[in-house]
Amino acid sequence: MQAPATAGRRAGRVARRLLLWLVIAVVLLTVASLLGNAATSGRASRPAGLKSVAAGDVQTRYRTWGATGSPVVLIPGAFETADTFAALGARLGSDHRVYALDLTGTGYSQAMAPFTVAHFAAQVLAFIAAMGLTGRDAPVLVGHSSGAAVAGLAAIEGGRRVAGVMFLDGDAEQLAVPSFLHDLVIDPYRTTVFRLGLSSDWVIRSIYSSQCGPACPRLSKAGIEVWRRPLQQPGAESALWSTLRTGIPSLTGPQLGRLRASSLPKGVVFGADDPQYSKAAPAQVAARIGAPPPTIVPGRHLTMISSAPQVAAAIRALCRRASS
Repeated sequence: MQAPATAGRRAGRVARRLLLWLVIAVVLLTVASLLGNAATSGRASRPAGLKSVAAGDVQTRYRTWGATGSPVVLIPGAFETADTFAALGARLGSDHRVYALDLTGTGYSQAMAPFTVAHFAAQVLAFIAAMGLTGRDAPVLVGHSSGAAVAGLAAIEGGRRVAGVMFLDGDAEQLAVPSFLHDLVIDPYRTTVFRLGLSSDWVIRSIYSSQCGPACPRLSKAGIEVWRRPLQQPGAESALWSTLRTGIPSLTGPQLGRLRASSLPKGVVFGADDPQYSKAAPAQVAARIGAPPPTIVPGRHLTMISSAPQVAAAIRALCRRASS
């Protein structure tokens, strides 16, 4: 009768020791995480020469290309900035006035909650007004990826302040981030994981390569910083955690219905090998918003980089329809 009792006591001691070591490991990991976060809490400096304008409640950073022709406003998707459109803006700027902005919480615009599609759309409309793009100068909006929802809502709410709208590599459909992703990794660990990933050139190059494809130039050290530094600005992490809670910016069914019923000229452009969408998605998106058949260009998800000439041609075609 004593053997089972002895075995039970031994098992209990082993369990207590394992629990103790687990507690110690968690404490050490937490301390290391807190110390690491404190050591990396400094924010990267802003590049020199940035242009900004007060757009509603957001001090908005923007870029421009071209001095003549009808205006086009380029709206970035998640983790993107106005710099993402450099190749497209330069090409389109030969015969259009092109503007690209950083949405609040991403890049070098002031981080101002809430980080919602409604707030983003209000920022875009305020930016249009601040730049004097009104009346006959109403712009065509081009929203990339999750920026498609922003462009779509701005078009709905803007009325005659918007001349046309294009969905570029985006469907504006709801893609809620599973709540467990936000709850699974809590602070200070999620901050540590985010900053470790952001500090890795390999991680940034790998994500860029997978989304852009073989037609895109390989990122140089300076190119890596174009993607990394905006995510090190004040408020960027808060905006990211907000997106994990609320999901990627999207339009509701009624909002998509309003856009479809609108007479506003519309366009849809997708990369032929976009890993985020099925082959049927482009035609479905075009039908959903009342646009002509989609334009399919070479590339994956960053077609404004991989296929700037073809995307510029599609935007020019939409501008001609908008001005006719």
